[in-house]
Amino acid sequence: MLSSEIQKSISNANKDFAYKINVSGDYRDTWRIFRIMAEFVEGYQFLANMEKEVTILGSARFKEDNPHYQEARKMGEILAKNGFTTITGGGPGIMEAANRGAFEAGGESVGLNIQLPFEQRVNPYVKKSIGFYYFFTRKVMLTSPANAFIYFPGGFGTMDEFFEVVDLMELNKMQRSPIVLVGKKYWSPLIEFLKRKSVALGAVKSTEIDSWHLVDTAEEAYEFVKDTKDKKNDCELSPNSFHCGSKIDWKIFRIMAELVEGFEFLTGLIDDVTILGTKSIPPDSEFYKDAYELGKKLAEEKYAVVTGGGPGVMEAANKGAFENGGQSLGVNMKYGFKERVNSYLTKSIGFQFPFNRKLIITAPAKAFVFFPGGFGTLHQLFEVLTLMETKKMQKIPVILYNRKFWEPIHQWIKQTMVHDEETVSDTDDELYQIVDSVDSVLKVIKDTK
Repeated sequence: MLSSEIQKSISNANKDFAYKINVSGDYRDTWRIFRIMAEFVEGYQFLANMEKEVTILGSARFKEDNPHYQEARKMGEILAKNGFTTITGGGPGIMEAANRGAFEAGGESVGLNIQLPFEQRVNPYVKKSIGFYYFFTRKVMLTSPANAFIYFPGGFGTMDEFFEVVDLMELNKMQRSPIVLVGKKYWSPLIEFLKRKSVALGAVKSTEIDSWHLVDTAEEAYEFVKDTKDKKNDCELSPNSFHCGSKIDWKIFRIMAELVEGFEFLTGLIDDVTILGTKSIPPDSEFYKDAYELGKKLAEEKYAVVTGGGPGVMEAANKGAFENGGQSLGVNMKYGFKERVNSYLTKSIGFQFPFNRKLIITAPAKAFVFFPGGFGTLHQLFEVLTLMETKKMQKIPVILYNRKFWEPIHQWIKQTMVHDEETVSDTDDELYQIVDSVDSVLKVIKDTK
């Protein structure tokens, strides 16, 4: 175990690091690795002795008079009275409301806070708290111990957290737990989008969506939480198990090894474009053909192509780059001892821990291009938007390919998030652009040089 003195010195190091454009292409920063590992050590230790945890997520912008605030406060109260631990991000809005309800009812009220360029203070109703510099380490801790997840309306950050959890469950990289969505008016258009677009594309199974619980009140939400069993507090040798006691040395060093290899993999990359999208399309589909053409043209323009390394859109983009003499890279997931990689990679790396892969694949590129997809694609999209919105990442082009697919989600953001709930500002949708041709993608990238 790292000593408290070493943990403290690591935690205080490299305070100004963020996801910045790396003009030298050198990601091998020792202190960055140590700081990330310190957050994992401290986070695991912080969570080790908690029981019956329920994670509540939602917008930080709601005030005390907002109906969603009042319902979240009631949610925390109900959980506390029934012996559950309420875990939130520790900030204002829905987080404060849930912590407040738990606190005032005499229950366990926990906050996992994030350090932002514009300071986010821990709300006064948190009994136990810990702060994180990195979004991805904080999200691991928010999701790792939960016996259930309750989502209230929110913005890009809530969507990032939501799609990460449902994606990990779908991939069997995370134990399945109840998913409860509070606020039918808010969530219904998103569910409709997923059913009409992602399910129709073959990127999502309708049974996954049907397993979620859509409600309007805290009382209704509790009905789907009350019978959950507390997860066993163990240290099994598996990336699926994040809830650990005192013996976590093996896991910390395994995570560290993946991070070191990941940053080494990135070193030397400067002119690269990350392309993401569904794995579930055949070679004769229009999206496969367009992704191939994009990979080809990027190679001709001397850009490296980075994908998740798998089939579908990823394979198409890699193939286009590979067959035209370009750099074609894959950042893929391992499933046991197997890696799902396509045959068109000049260089690849595999990860056992999903959060490590996510960090490496979202390291700053010249641009991100999102083809139609499912939970994983939407998770990566909202994570990038969250990092840019919160100034944890510099603004770079985020390009959504195919207006017919993406327009409904864009309209939902404009109408529900911006206008109805005010969970994002009216300029946040300017963080991305929607295009319908490969040439338009190239133009956006070139225009931002």
